[in-house]
Amino acid sequence: MKIILLRDIHKLGLAGDIVKVANGYARNYLLPKNFAILATKGNVLKVEKIKQEAEKERTVIKTEQKELAEKMNVIILTFKRKIDENEHLYGSVSEVDIQKELKNAGFDVSKSNIKMEKHIKELGSFDVEIALTSDIRSKIKVNVEKE
Repeated sequence: MKIILLRDIHKLGLAGDIVKVANGYARNYLLPKNFAILATKGNVLKVEKIKQEAEKERTVIKTEQKELAEKMNVIILTFKRKIDENEHLYGSVSEVDIQKELKNAGFDVSKSNIKMEKHIKELGSFDVEIALTSDIRSKIKVNVEKE
């Protein structure tokens, strides 16, 4: 089924794109949530308007994300954890822990935006990358101290 996207959808396309998707995906998800409309002759004429509106929205969002990234660059999160005799943590500091602390600091960031190769399992200071969008990234400092 051919549809016109009304908003950007990750791994599918940008607003205003005409894409072909499975009938069930369109009928059960994209159309009911107003993420897309059917690609009829009348709707295809509206594509330019949809693209212009989406570009304005993307510009506003990008500006907001850049401001947020600048604010986040100065964040230092400190976690106190119990350690064993070899100074290894019982447990670890994960994306969920970082997300909770960022939320307490006033930053609402999704867990999937926190990029860590592996959970932190030792004492020290670490840089953790926050990917706000595909091209806007921020680094926060995470300190892990013994309790």
